[in-house]
Amino acid sequence: MKGMKTNGSSQRNKIKTNKTDALVQFVIYLLVILLCLVILFPCLNVLALSFNDGQDAARGGIWFWPREFTLDNFREVFKDGSIMAAYGISIARTVIGTVLSLFITSLAAFSLKQQDLPARKLITVLITFTMLFSGGMIPTYIQYKNLHLLNSFWVYVVPSLVSVTYLLMMRTFFEGIPDSLEESAKLDGCGYFQIYARIMMPLSKPVIAVVGLYIAVNHWNDWFAGAFYVNDSALWPVQTVLQNMLTKSMSQQQQVTSVAQALAQSAASTTTDSLKMAAVIVTTVPILCVYPFVQKYFAKGAMIGAVKG
Repeated sequence: MKGMKTNGSSQRNKIKTNKTDALVQFVIYLLVILLCLVILFPCLNVLALSFNDGQDAARGGIWFWPREFTLDNFREVFKDGSIMAAYGISIARTVIGTVLSLFITSLAAFSLKQQDLPARKLITVLITFTMLFSGGMIPTYIQYKNLHLLNSFWVYVVPSLVSVTYLLMMRTFFEGIPDSLEESAKLDGCGYFQIYARIMMPLSKPVIAVVGLYIAVNHWNDWFAGAFYVNDSALWPVQTVLQNMLTKSMSQQQQVTSVAQALAQSAASTTTDSLKMAAVIVTTVPILCVYPFVQKYFAKGAMIGAVKG
């Protein structure tokens, strides 16, 4: 009898779907699959071209796998050894810049969250003003020169310590944490920094993971600072080195002045396009390895930080 009752209740609770709902669900799944393929195809194409002979790839017809497999593109990228030193600069910049930026941004966000902060609204307006207006490239260069940041590793870290967008995102997240937690901590004798370290930060893992990922990607992908503010090639990050390498390759390809140079260029297995694809793989794969560690926090942190005004 109990089994019959259970079967009857499960049948009553079972959601009935008609043909229209099934068709809509099928269309949704189909669109999602097509969207994934559209996103995945360029990635596979770049990967195939990076492992394909450059001269052969120039003929076209390569889609998901290389036609003439070779590692010459990557050998050309790594041949002078500067790329390994540049990797060290990029990794150090990304790690140090992300940690310091998260610390300072979260401290500022926690301070702006406090209702008893003097001139809180005015400070918020002044900070938001910098999102809309900036001094421009020349005043920025002069300011970096006055601060002795030019040709220094810290030109990658100090100017990007605080981003207004991430500051407001973290402040919004902090405002969603109940004030009763802070009040109870104050009754227990905790100061502001203890509340920040023991309550706010442990409860803010989603937004910290999201903002940290954004900051790390910005540091890793930036080539502009190295190209314009650093003359010493030993301090260039990997993006600047690859950009300089591709520029030289394109200029050499355009400055063919003799038959011997033309024959040597046609005999080479690498081209500017094949080097570009290898450079994309070299610069993209390391930062992609970070995503699995923050994926579970990404959606929650981004939505909480963005939806609430």
